[in-house]
Amino acid sequence: MYGKEEGRQKMKKDYDEIRIEDLEVFANHGVFPEENVLGQKFLVSAVLYTDTRRAGLTDDLSASIHYGEVSAFIDRYLREHTFQLLERAAEALAEELLLHTAGLEKIRLEIKKPWAPVRLPLKTVSVVIERQWHTAYIALGSNMGDREKYITDAVEALGALKGCVVEKCSSFIETPPYGVTDQDDFLNGCLKLRTLFYPKELLRELNRIEMEAEENGSFTGVRERLIWTLFCMMISYMKETSCASLMWKCTREILCCGLFLRSRRMCAIRRMEKQWLRCWKK
Repeated sequence: MYGKEEGRQKMKKDYDEIRIEDLEVFANHGVFPEENVLGQKFLVSAVLYTDTRRAGLTDDLSASIHYGEVSAFIDRYLREHTFQLLERAAEALAEELLLHTAGLEKIRLEIKKPWAPVRLPLKTVSVVIERQWHTAYIALGSNMGDREKYITDAVEALGALKGCVVEKCSSFIETPPYGVTDQDDFLNGCLKLRTLFYPKELLRELNRIEMEAEENGSFTGVRERLIWTLFCMMISYMKETSCASLMWKCTREILCCGLFLRSRRMCAIRRMEKQWLRCWKK
């Protein structure tokens, strides 16, 4: 039997690192028009978070991330695209690498701009970001019209979003309405989503999909779905960041919408709320 602390360490997901440091790229990024025309040297460093265990055991390059190919991609992407801000260049590059590099779970990216034109002596300025894949579990439901089609359309709309991959989708079950009972039964399901979106960004996309569905005359239970997306996304973020205060803040946001949750779900959230409070106070 593992002790509590050892058990927690076993559950924590750690990644191995492949590092690329100060890759030189000549590109045309900058706010001033002259920078976009003349160009200059940029230095790019990347930490690629992945699992190298199988590559380490088999000595097989295909079981790991090919840092030569990643370096070539970085060079090509930054030369073929022009951005005013380093922030935008880093964001766009990180997204493309996560989307197109098999096995890449997380990336830390730094773009340095030597001798930036600030009219003061300096060596370099840089932007550093970290981006990664997250897991969200989303509840879906409809009780009007062709219920299954509305849910299936919502799943397809989520899967079509750049930066979202629907990994699994449950079968559907029928449940009676709760609270306001003078309405038809609901058809419910849930899905597992792999996404690059932050929680509020994902909520906005879900809301957009809901609004478009409403324009077509359907109702898919947006309130409940959004609450549960936030709930599950924050569980994912909690595991990745150990940020109890963030979890507590989002728990309060969930609880303020408690009227829309079934009583059993509400009790479960309240139990978890107490656990997060104890963790937060420590």
